[in-house]
Amino acid sequence: MKKDLNPEQLQAVQWVQGPLLVLAGAGSGKTRVIEYRSIFLVEEMNVPPSRILLLTFTRKAAYEMIQRAARHSPDCQRIQGGTFHSFAYNMLRQYGSHLGLPRFTLLDRSDSEDVLELSIQELGFRKKKERFPKKETVLQIFQLALSRRKSIEDVLKESYPQFLNLEEELEKLRQHFTQYKLEKSYVDYDDLLVYLHLLLEDESLGNKIRSHYSYIMVDEYQDTNYLQGRITYLLGK
Repeated sequence: MKKDLNPEQLQAVQWVQGPLLVLAGAGSGKTRVIEYRSIFLVEEMNVPPSRILLLTFTRKAAYEMIQRAARHSPDCQRIQGGTFHSFAYNMLRQYGSHLGLPRFTLLDRSDSEDVLELSIQELGFRKKKERFPKKETVLQIFQLALSRRKSIEDVLKESYPQFLNLEEELEKLRQHFTQYKLEKSYVDYDDLLVYLHLLLEDESLGNKIRSHYSYIMVDEYQDTNYLQGRITYLLGK
């Protein structure tokens, strides 16, 4: 291992004293650190692979990192790896009943847009003389508000000033859209992270989820939004 890593990488791989943030430029070997850290934890620290959680932004990234580590240590194949959303989905399947969601239907982007359009129609916003934004644009506004932890008004000011006069209608629409999904037990990809955050904030449920993992690694942490950052913090709390 030492011959494949520089001193800084080796230090990061062997760090077990608490949270660690690796800051380095593109192509400097951050992914290699995760690969070798996985091997180190399993082979040197005797950590059961199932107690290691690897969160990434794509399924492909998680799969490739685990496969590379498994070439050196086959037990690494059993590391729990996936995207924030896939992890949230699995947790919601296990603990969703505590949030009133014993069963739910997952909506993809297209489904979410169609459900949102139903809310727009029910509220009569398409019948007004004033041009109302397309469903794709509205969904993007809602997603930006969530990921940036900002109000609808702030998102409109920053990114969609042409719709500032519709701030009140958009806020009403978001409430209607959210309520409609709750009534139908619909969950979209943004909801997955919101619900996971709620589960982790609950002391009892959060402790139960945290108890499954001894080490958590996040690839490309600099690209996390506010909610993903909070989830990471609560998982490692």
